[in-house]
Amino acid sequence: MSAKVHSTLPSALYSAESVRQLDQYLIQDQGIPAAVLMKRAGRFAFEQLLRQWPEAKRLVVLCGGGNNGGDGYIVAALAQAKNFEVTLRWLSDPVQLTGAAAQAFQFAQQEGVTMSAFDSREQLAADVIVDGLLGTGLNAEVRDEMATAIAWINAQPAQVLALDLPSGICADTGAVMGQAVSANVTATFVGLKFGLLTGAGRANAGAVFFSDLQGDFSECEPVVKARRLNYESLIAALPARGLDTHKNSFGHLAVVGGDEGMAGAALIAAQAGLRAGAGMVSLISRPLTAQVALGRQPELMALGVDAGIEAQEKLQQATAFVVGPGLGQGAWGEQLLAQVLACAQPTCIDADGLNLLAKQASYGLPESCVMTPHPAEAARLLGVSTAQVQADRAAAALALVTKTNAVVVLKGAGSLVAFASSQGPQLYVVDAGNPGMASAGMGDLLAGIIGALLAQGLPAPQAAMLGAQVHAMAGDEMAEADGQRGLLATDLLPAVRWLLNGL
Repeated sequence: MSAKVHSTLPSALYSAESVRQLDQYLIQDQGIPAAVLMKRAGRFAFEQLLRQWPEAKRLVVLCGGGNNGGDGYIVAALAQAKNFEVTLRWLSDPVQLTGAAAQAFQFAQQEGVTMSAFDSREQLAADVIVDGLLGTGLNAEVRDEMATAIAWINAQPAQVLALDLPSGICADTGAVMGQAVSANVTATFVGLKFGLLTGAGRANAGAVFFSDLQGDFSECEPVVKARRLNYESLIAALPARGLDTHKNSFGHLAVVGGDEGMAGAALIAAQAGLRAGAGMVSLISRPLTAQVALGRQPELMALGVDAGIEAQEKLQQATAFVVGPGLGQGAWGEQLLAQVLACAQPTCIDADGLNLLAKQASYGLPESCVMTPHPAEAARLLGVSTAQVQADRAAAALALVTKTNAVVVLKGAGSLVAFASSQGPQLYVVDAGNPGMASAGMGDLLAGIIGALLAQGLPAPQAAMLGAQVHAMAGDEMAEADGQRGLLATDLLPAVRWLLNGL
């Protein structure tokens, strides 16, 4: 399912352990009983159910044995009180429950909720299924009856509301732990879990809604794992243009790539550079690519070269680079990459530029450098598998920062921006974008946007964050207008321009 994140989510994203600390702070320091917090969580979840599916009348609630199951019992009780047709099935004998979860079970009993043990062979009609199976404590692959229950949920035609996070999703990484519920809506509580916004977690969560359960966390500061990028603050940091400026005020971006048969990638990056505000954009490519580019985009300056040495003079004129789109991995591309890096100017490295780097023992990157790998490219640079990267995207992005000292944009659902700072490693999540952007050329477009921002003088972290956020938001703008299927990279160019002008 495509993911859509609610706009009022908080900035800070937490690990499961940090959320437990927040929860304990509410109970121990603020004196809020666990049962009260559970009722608040269940009521918030039920409110989302009513808001999202106002016509729903038949509810099936699946409950596990912990607090997540307790939330499910609360939702079932509230729905029963509202005259829903409620059927509850448990996977852990509720008689064995303790604490707040036991009180929630008793509440459901008092409201007359029909409940019994889960049986995957049973046919249960529902408008909405509530997933209260597993919470944030999952640390191993889902197995046995729990895996069967998750598969049963995913096989039903009903809509799915997940409590706190979809069962089977790791709160810390967003990875699927063997099998995971695919939800339409997730109601999450206390602290926003990092795993909801990246990788498979983003896809499985559906629309995410958050409640702090009326807690005051002003004096509680657990470790923040990452933060959501904020367009308003990022665009505010892009300097306004003075009345007396000229094209040289906004930099000269050189896009290096476009080997034979790969002209489109370099041209898309160059067009993005123009639309994202670089004062001048040069394309350094094969001669035929240069001819094609000038026919498509006359504002470009294009230089066709058959050997890297022929590009030296033009490269010296640039103040920022994008290298890699359509570069190829042959001798021609190797020569051009080496010359770009030798210029030591702000540089965005993408695509074959990254693949060539992965073959080298050392990199010699510019001080101001952004890398934009997709998971397979990140895996090559780290010497691991793509599956390992996707299993812990945050760890992979931060490992790349450590290895290269570059700013890293790890692309994918919930793209990550990671970089080093004087305050330690920083990690941000792009909470925009859609599956329509899974098409050729989108990465080239992103590289061109970031390159243009580097050319305009933004530091590498700010260029990467603003570029990644605008790229994803532009995809959402155009998908909303015309749909996701058939969305092309160049379709985003008008929206990129609007967003970078604060429109």
